[in-house]
Amino acid sequence: MLGPKETGNFMAANGKTDIDHERLKKVVEGIAVEIRKATEWGKAADYIPELAKIDTKQFGIAVLTRDGQTIAGGDADTQFSIQSISKVFALAIALKAKGEKVWKRVGKEPSGDPYNSIIDLERHKGFPRNPFINPGALVVVDMLLEDRERDDLPDTVRDFIGDMIGDHAIGIDEDVVKSEHISGFTNKALANLAKSFGNLNHEVDDVMHVYVRQCAVALSCRQLAAAGRFLMLDREDIDDKVSKADAERARRINAVMLTCGQYDGSGDFAYRVGLPAKSGVGGGILAVVPNTATVAVWSPGLDDNGNSLLGTLALERLSQRMDWSIFGAVRRV
Repeated sequence: MLGPKETGNFMAANGKTDIDHERLKKVVEGIAVEIRKATEWGKAADYIPELAKIDTKQFGIAVLTRDGQTIAGGDADTQFSIQSISKVFALAIALKAKGEKVWKRVGKEPSGDPYNSIIDLERHKGFPRNPFINPGALVVVDMLLEDRERDDLPDTVRDFIGDMIGDHAIGIDEDVVKSEHISGFTNKALANLAKSFGNLNHEVDDVMHVYVRQCAVALSCRQLAAAGRFLMLDREDIDDKVSKADAERARRINAVMLTCGQYDGSGDFAYRVGLPAKSGVGGGILAVVPNTATVAVWSPGLDDNGNSLLGTLALERLSQRMDWSIFGAVRRV
């Protein structure tokens, strides 16, 4: 029979996960070595000219455990634009400001269509299927603009992330900003369509300005794992800084990440990895092991659904080897 130190998901008597850090270190370092040997890296997001220039043969991984330790491998300190991962942080701000009212303007269901589908938005009369596809994120940004003057809310996703990691010297990739403004015709069309249905209250250019800049926030895997730490804290007693309301919001966000976080590949990702996660076309993925860890991976080559090809593979191997899945452990304890 396996002992506690031989498992990655041992539940201690206090109901919290006891992590074997030495085992985790070996797993993370092993995955980094394996990914380096890959023969297929996927394709960069070439519809954004600046992202098309990125060398796809890069890979980073960082795991932040609930006790504050970070275990990393590969290019974990290389910064990249987080792109659609920013939608997680925008949703967190919106939910704090508006609570359940958020869901009157955006849904919680997988779209079944591409993340920038105009047809899907028209079919649902300007009501986006979820906040993680592009029209949903634009509507969320519109909500954020309504609350910019509130003292208890960060002004932007960049400010929110700065609060989470304790460092406000966070960069924005201005080259990516310029590139997205040049190539962002579809997003502008989605914003205009939402406005035509009465689901966008601010000017399209104002919404686009905030949206493009939040997508261009540049973080490393280490920073991204730290920024997502609030999502693993869904127990009221984990941290005295975490309120019950914060924990409830984290749980809700995790649910939407699981069902909608990988665009039209969310079902396959849930099957292979079994963790809530959100991807971005910059090649990053933020994943959550509730009560245990946050994981950030980055490899800029994408699969057909716009998710990091090797980032997904790395998370699949991490989940299997550490026995991390929200659907239950398979090792005996």
